[in-house]
Amino acid sequence: MRILIIEDEPLIARGLSLQIQQLIPDSEIVGVTASVRETLELLNKQPALDLIFADIQLSDGISFQALEKIDRGIPIIFTTAFDEYAIRAFKLNSIDYLLKPIDGEELRQALSKLQHIKQKALQPEFYAALQLLNTPGTHIQKYKHRFLAFSGKSIVPVSIKEVCSFEKEEIIFLRTREGKQLVTEYRSLDEIQELVDPSLFFRANRQNLVNAECIYKFEVDFMGKINLFLNLPDKKQVQVSKDKAAEFRRWMEERA
Repeated sequence: MRILIIEDEPLIARGLSLQIQQLIPDSEIVGVTASVRETLELLNKQPALDLIFADIQLSDGISFQALEKIDRGIPIIFTTAFDEYAIRAFKLNSIDYLLKPIDGEELRQALSKLQHIKQKALQPEFYAALQLLNTPGTHIQKYKHRFLAFSGKSIVPVSIKEVCSFEKEEIIFLRTREGKQLVTEYRSLDEIQELVDPSLFFRANRQNLVNAECIYKFEVDFMGKINLFLNLPDKKQVQVSKDKAAEFRRWMEERA
């Protein structure tokens, strides 16, 4: 069995590799990747895989960005410290979703489930059911309704309706409608973008993810860039890059 491990923490990757080799002695770990870029590069060179173990939060984004581009026939076992990605994970031919630290018995059960699915896949009725599950429109998308953020030493639950924007500086902030800037635990806006309703939030640029209900007007400059005016106490402005201007206009029109 040819296996790829996607994991950005070397000690965890090594431990997982040892556990796999104990449970499947004839397995071959074809590679360990720590980023979306490395994963895509390896997948382009190593298309013949039997199984992928994938962490979700990587050094340059989330593994979905790479996994969505590969053959859906490759089974995936997700290994992560977070449970909010479970629904998205099961759209990607996921066999199981293991929370860190990975329990040896849970890993064994996940691999047993893989073998059971392979046997079932030989039956026509199972194949028909699998095709139905992978048909567009048959999945229910669930987005986060609340985020936890830090205010001093306190952890504050913030309803998504109260979030005006997410901002990336050295860390990721969320800004409330009242203008409060709170620290989040997320490492990239890519992660947050996967968790919020795209009909409500727009990725204006690399640093800003904006709630449509906080935009009270926008202006187009002579270079074709769009300036968004947010309904905040400081009247914050966010610039939409020229290459996203047309996409932003379509997004706003669809909301009308």
